[in-house]
Amino acid sequence: MSYKRNDSRAFDEIRKSKITPNVLPFAEGSALIEMGNTKVICTATVEDKVPSFLRGKGAGWVTAEYAMLPRSTQTRTQREIQRLSGRTQEIQRLIGRSLRAAVDLVKLGERQITIDCDVIMADGGTRCASITGGFVALAIACKKLVSSGVLKENPIISEVAAVSVGIIQDSIILDLCYEEDFAADVDMNVVGTASGQFVEIQGTAEQGAFNFDQMKQMIELAQKGIRELIEIQKNVLARV
Repeated sequence: MSYKRNDSRAFDEIRKSKITPNVLPFAEGSALIEMGNTKVICTATVEDKVPSFLRGKGAGWVTAEYAMLPRSTQTRTQREIQRLSGRTQEIQRLIGRSLRAAVDLVKLGERQITIDCDVIMADGGTRCASITGGFVALAIACKKLVSSGVLKENPIISEVAAVSVGIIQDSIILDLCYEEDFAADVDMNVVGTASGQFVEIQGTAEQGAFNFDQMKQMIELAQKGIRELIEIQKNVLARV
């Protein structure tokens, strides 16, 4: 018996996705990304400082912070006030690595851009949505640095987006919601650029191992989703 998605999507179909730019007026860049029922507010903050290991080296830095609002989930998620969980730290590092791949850090100069990703509603794929929406916030901030004369050249070198893919009942499916993520035999997150290159691939067998052919199919399906998300990014940024 083949798997049937609860929202009637085809196996190779991403959730209905929307990115709304400039949702927070005080941030240098901001965006609300909605992927199905997952919603994340992403903001970019520019500061004229860099981490100590970059001081005097003529290069900038992009970093990220991630948090889930207490009622972004069906039961209350405890605020991480005293100490970040291992999951949160892992996601923050993933977002930061992914978005640094979008920027020429030398052209950015000695300044840091912090991308804050706050999940207001979680239904699977929050880290992927944070990367995809975070890029839009980052691109808006960089565009403002150029238009204000702070930078002579835009440091953005490529769009970056991310999507999940997995295996459920031997079916390879794209962009898992929470229910699918929970039931998946294999779960993979793929981060890629507009040119088809990869920034990161995270693949885990939850209940059963997967073979090379399945991995290849998952990655190819993820590339399709990434291309579609990058088109959404481009259309949004063309109007900003």
